[in-house]
Amino acid sequence: MKKILLVLSVLAVVACQEEQPKKDYVTFSGTITNPNTDSLLVEKRGFKKVIAVNKDGSFSDTLKVDDGMYFFYDGVESSALFLKNGYDLNLTMDTKEFDESIKYTGEGAENNNFLAEKALKEEKIFGQDFDKLDAAGLNKAMIDASNELSAFIDGRKGLDSLLVVKSKESLQGTIDSMKGYYGSMIALREAFPKGSPSPTFEDYENFKGGTTSLSDLEGKYVYIDVWATWCAPCKAEIPFLKKLEAEMHDKNITFVSMSIDDDRTHKGSWEQAKEDWKAMVADKELSGVQIMAPKGWQSTFIRDYRIQGIPRFILIDPNGKVVDPSAPRPSDPALKTMLADLL
Repeated sequence: MKKILLVLSVLAVVACQEEQPKKDYVTFSGTITNPNTDSLLVEKRGFKKVIAVNKDGSFSDTLKVDDGMYFFYDGVESSALFLKNGYDLNLTMDTKEFDESIKYTGEGAENNNFLAEKALKEEKIFGQDFDKLDAAGLNKAMIDASNELSAFIDGRKGLDSLLVVKSKESLQGTIDSMKGYYGSMIALREAFPKGSPSPTFEDYENFKGGTTSLSDLEGKYVYIDVWATWCAPCKAEIPFLKKLEAEMHDKNITFVSMSIDDDRTHKGSWEQAKEDWKAMVADKELSGVQIMAPKGWQSTFIRDYRIQGIPRFILIDPNGKVVDPSAPRPSDPALKTMLADLL
């Protein structure tokens, strides 16, 4: 009888445990080495949660979520998250390495470690110079990339089925986006082959006063940075551009920054656009030739070079001929190599 009562007692405890409701929130905690800010932002469309980061890099908070894909942003970089209520997720990360250092433990770790590994794999696969290919080569490269990443996703067992679906959806979106972007770069180089006459600009307002035309710069190589004050990737290139300008101040090259700030992005006011442009040039102590395209995106030079996204960098030779209609960014070591060969 005692044994029977003991068994029944154990079963009752187990039953009680099984009946305990699953928590309807995510616990997200961790430690960040070399934190960039005092907070993390977890978000997706329609959802945003700011989590405080302590001075020692530790953080902890709860989030009530809809199951699915999210991102966290540390003020400089971001990474994907897969969240479901009930997760107790712990993150460790060093911002000096970021993607390479992300590790998760706890409930939900397997799915999120997969995302971290996938990000590294995508960075390696998509970090190639696809715009050096022709259209047929690009198509083959994208097929190969899709097959390799699909195999990577399918090869991971035990993942949440929703995560697998979302990963394959995002893969197709990435492939389509890459084909569109690099396809346009290939078409651009076909339209503006090296040595062909460059489109020109005339009498664009100069920050220092007066106006500047491309013809004023003949006799030197011209590296043009097309940017805007509201463009975060554009502003991220500024320190690299300033450093490059300083290193090459005695070389036969002029660095031009062409703002396409317009009324649509400045409260409907061209005057406000000009004021904001001038204020940022002064605040960031930008050097080189600082000019503003008179009609923003609709300016002749911008349309002639088929610019639909910024930043965009263009390199022109001393005779006004195209060297590269989509040159490497200042942060790309390939630019310094290219200029060293020319100068």
